[in-house]
Amino acid sequence: MDQVSLVIILFAALLIPLVMAKFKISSLPTAVMEIIIGIILGPSVFNLVNTTSSISQLSTIGVIVLLFLSGLEIDFSLFKKRRTALTPLEQKNAVNLPKYSPVRLSVYAYGTIVILSLLLAAAFKVSGLFSDFWLATILFATISLGIVIAALKEKELLSKAFGQTILLIGVFGELVPMMGLTLYASVYGSDSKSLWLLLLILAVAALLLLRFKPFFRFYQNINKSTTQLDIRLAFFLIVTMVTVAESVGAENILGAFVAGIVLKLLQPSESTRERLDSIGYGFFIPIFFITTGVDLNLRTLLSSGKTLILIPLFFLAYMVAKVGAYWVLKLRFKSANALAGTALSATTMTMVLAVLRIAKSMHTITTDQSGAFLLAALITCIVSPLIFNHAYSSEKEDLVKTSVHFIGANLSTVPVAQQLRKGWYDVQMYTNHEHNYETYHSQLPVTLMENFSASDLEDAAVFDTDILVLGHIDAERNYELAKAAHDYGVKRIIVRFEDRNVLNEHEDELKDLGVEVYNTPEANITLLRALIESPSTLLMLRDTENSIYEVRVVNHLYTNVQIKNLAFAKDITISQVIRNRKLIVPNGNTMIMFGDRLIFTGSKQDAPRIRQALATAN
Repeated sequence: MDQVSLVIILFAALLIPLVMAKFKISSLPTAVMEIIIGIILGPSVFNLVNTTSSISQLSTIGVIVLLFLSGLEIDFSLFKKRRTALTPLEQKNAVNLPKYSPVRLSVYAYGTIVILSLLLAAAFKVSGLFSDFWLATILFATISLGIVIAALKEKELLSKAFGQTILLIGVFGELVPMMGLTLYASVYGSDSKSLWLLLLILAVAALLLLRFKPFFRFYQNINKSTTQLDIRLAFFLIVTMVTVAESVGAENILGAFVAGIVLKLLQPSESTRERLDSIGYGFFIPIFFITTGVDLNLRTLLSSGKTLILIPLFFLAYMVAKVGAYWVLKLRFKSANALAGTALSATTMTMVLAVLRIAKSMHTITTDQSGAFLLAALITCIVSPLIFNHAYSSEKEDLVKTSVHFIGANLSTVPVAQQLRKGWYDVQMYTNHEHNYETYHSQLPVTLMENFSASDLEDAAVFDTDILVLGHIDAERNYELAKAAHDYGVKRIIVRFEDRNVLNEHEDELKDLGVEVYNTPEANITLLRALIESPSTLLMLRDTENSIYEVRVVNHLYTNVQIKNLAFAKDITISQVIRNRKLIVPNGNTMIMFGDRLIFTGSKQDAPRIRQALATAN
C-alpha cells in the first residue's frame, strides 16, 4: 500500500500543473491546488491515499527543503545601507526620492501585524475559543513568502519599489514567526534545552559561512557536470544545520531555514538555485503539500460544531492581522495598490503548516483546532491572490521612461535618437553647432549650447540622465566629458572615438570606469565581416519593418524555457545566444538561461515590447 499511495501522490503532482496550464488556472498557487487534491485523494473524499511511515518521512523532508528554499529567497541587498558618499547626481535625485523606502515601509507594516496579532490572540484567549496566546500570535503573524514571491513574479514587480516592499513584509512574516516558534518550542517543549543553546545554531551557521566562502568561489570554476559540488554543499548545509538545531532542542525547520540563509550569503549561481528548485519543487515539496491535504479529514473536522465556528473566525483573524499594513502602504503607494499589497500579505500557508506540525508534536493543540487553522489558511491563499490580481495597477514611478541624452547632433546620432523615441525612451540632444541645430531641431528635441564644457553641461542638467551618449567628433573632448560624467554619477556612458590614437591611449582607463566605447571604423569592419559570413545580414539591415535587437534575459518568467515554447516565439527570430561569453547557435530546443544575451530580429512594433519584457528584472 505504501508504494501504491506514493505512485498516486506522484501522479497527482505530475497532473496538477498540467491541468492548471490546460485550463489557465493562474489565480491559485500550485501549493494550494496540491493541498486541495490531497483532500480529495484522502479520507475526506475518495480515501485512495493513506499516510504511511515512508510517505510521512518524505513529507518531513519536503517541509525541510521548503524552508531551506525559503531562506534562499531572502534578498539581503535590500537591507544594505545606502552609501554615505553620494555622487552629485545621486544627491540631486535624493531630493525627489519618496520619503519612505521599501525597508522602512516593511518594518512599519510588519510592526502593525505583530501588534494586531497580539491583540487578536488575546481576544481568542479571553473568549475561550483558543487558549494558547503565544501560539495564536505566531500563527496570525505568519505570511507565505513563497506565494508572495510567485504573485510578484507573475506581475514582474520584484524589481520595483512596491514589489520590494511586499517582498520584505513577506520575509519578516516568515523570519519573525520562525524565531518565535523556536522560542515557543524551547520554553513549552517537553524535551527543550537551555535557550542559550539556540545561539549555537547561529554560531555554527557563521562558522560554515566563513569556512565555505573562499572554497565556494574556488569550486565555482570546477566542472560540476558529474560531481554537482554545489548541490552536495547545499544538502551538507541542510543536514548539518538540521542536526545542530535538533541537538539543542530547536526545530529542524529552523536549521533548514538558516541553512538556506547561509547558502544565499555564499552567493550561489543562478543555475545552482534553479537545480535546487528542481529537486525541491519537482519531488519533495509536492509530496509534503499533497500529504498535508490527505491528513485533513474534513468529514471529522466539519462534524464538530466548534471547528465550524473556528474556521471563519481564524480566517478573519488572519486577514485582520494584516489590515494595519494598508495605511502604511498608503504612505507611498496609491490606495488600490495598498489594498492589493495588504491582501497579498494576508496569504499564509507554509509557516502555518510548520507551526501546526510542531504544535501537534508538542500536544499543545487539538486535531480540530489544527484543522481549523489550516483550512482558514487555505482560504486566505484562495481569496488573497484574487484580490491582489484584481486591485493592482502600475504606479506612476514605474511608468517613467529611460532618459537618454546625446551630446552631438550629427548623422551618426540623429537616426538612432529618432528610432529610440518610438520606444520606451525619453530622448534629448545637445549640439554646439548652429548649423546642425537648424538642420535637426525640427525632427527631434535638440538644444543649442555655446560650448560643451563639463561645468556648462552640469549646469544645464545634461548629465542628469540614465544614459549619456557622447557622439561628438572630438575624441579628446569626449574623453574628458566621459570622466566628468562618471564623477557626476551617470549610470551608463557610451563614448564615440573616431581617433584610434586617442582611443588606444584612454580605452583601458575608461573600461575600468565602466564606460562603453565604440569606434565607427571597427563597427564597419564587423559589419562587412557579417555580410560576408551571413549574407542575410544586409537584408535585415535594409528591412524597414524589422530590426535587430540585443537583450540580457533577467526575467525569470522566460528562463528554463525552450525557445519554441516562448509565448512570443512566432514574433521574433533568435539568431544567437551569448552565454558565459560564448556564442551559441540556437534551435527550437535551446533552453534560455538566466543572464543569456539574445540577439534577435523582429518587427519594430512587437520587438521593443518583447525586449522590455525579457530585460525586466524579476
